[in-house]
Amino acid sequence: MTTLALIGSGNIGSGVARLAVAAGHDVVLSNSRGPDTLTDLVEELGPRARAATAEEAAGAGDVVVVTVPLGAVPTLPAEPLAGRLVLDTSNYYPERDGNIAELDDRSTTTSAWVQQHLPGARVVKVFNNIFYGHLPVLARPAGSPERSALPIAGDDAQALAEATAFLDTLGYDAVVAGDLAQSWRFEPGTPAYGAVYFDPDADASGARPGQAAGMPAASPTPAADIHRVLDAAVNEGPVGG
Repeated sequence: MTTLALIGSGNIGSGVARLAVAAGHDVVLSNSRGPDTLTDLVEELGPRARAATAEEAAGAGDVVVVTVPLGAVPTLPAEPLAGRLVLDTSNYYPERDGNIAELDDRSTTTSAWVQQHLPGARVVKVFNNIFYGHLPVLARPAGSPERSALPIAGDDAQALAEATAFLDTLGYDAVVAGDLAQSWRFEPGTPAYGAVYFDPDADASGARPGQAAGMPAASPTPAADIHRVLDAAVNEGPVGG
């Protein structure tokens, strides 16, 4: 089985970790606050999980999920990530991350910018467009008629193939949107971002009876629907322009 390393263990990171452990993978968790702050999550995940520093996690993973605020990317341990498959969940929110000129003028994409800061890594963008609460809810075994797909993008064909195979173990199909230059097709503001997984039959609050408050209901979203929304994406030009 694969060893999955998490650099960042928040909502998306912990959700991916839970799916990975359920699939039989080993998991190495890290965050910016240190391994001691991950004790509860490690205990929840069980003997397949352990906590480490970000640098240790980067060197331990066959697959590494980078799920940190974009402004923290330049501080990541780039050297141990060289040659590794890095699944990047990043989205650019200027109000949180500060303004980044290349992203504001759309001369590059978020994950291409991440790739620039991790030059030796094989970056694939994924997990950025799905609400974290939907991630465990929508996972299905291979062959299920209710299996959902996630869009992915990357510059390395082998990395895309490896990411597709890994997502399959977690319960998802993959749809290749293109290279990192095309990854804007499922970034914030596009039809592929977030709402594509929302249940259209939920009530006005976005919930179904018996569901946790504040948790919008999820709907299985097959590859054909992901292809459709990726094709519908429009590049709007400079942020705020």
